[in-house]
Amino acid sequence: MSLNLNDKKAVVAEISAKVATAQTIVVAEYRGIQVGHLTQLRAKARAQGVYLRVLKNTLARRAVEGTAFASLSSEMTGPLIYSISDDAVGAAKVLSDFAKTNDKLVVKAGNYAGKPLDKAAVTALASIPSREVLMSQLLGIMLAPVSGFARGLAALAAKKGAGAEVVAEAEVEPAAA
Repeated sequence: MSLNLNDKKAVVAEISAKVATAQTIVVAEYRGIQVGHLTQLRAKARAQGVYLRVLKNTLARRAVEGTAFASLSSEMTGPLIYSISDDAVGAAKVLSDFAKTNDKLVVKAGNYAGKPLDKAAVTALASIPSREVLMSQLLGIMLAPVSGFARGLAALAAKKGAGAEVVAEAEVEPAAA
């Protein structure tokens, strides 16, 4: 179904708004994928907060024109699905994870913060843990010295408490004898 001029302008405006706040865009060729599998991919993307859409390449080129993602225009050929995310790794992770289970989805290229990425770089970006996982790991590292100190104090208190009981028993026994 062909879009009229106003529809095309609306699509370009929508994509431009997404691109304005995005950190990462990843494009993949989806030729030969069944509709049911694309529906599953869209559901996974939605759950992770990733904007995923099949677009006409000319409209996508117009949307990224003049942005940090303009270098991606040269890769926009063929039937592509566009993954756009505000999260640095979300777009790459969604497509890379799906490509592992479906060999018909081929990741072509990406762009992270204005830097072009090839297929290997997109895969490397996808292997980075999510922001929440990284934050919890950082918090665990920051809490390790404090919790270790607390365990040490508890052990010292338990040792002193056990020593005080032995001394108290020793004082009671000689008086009884």
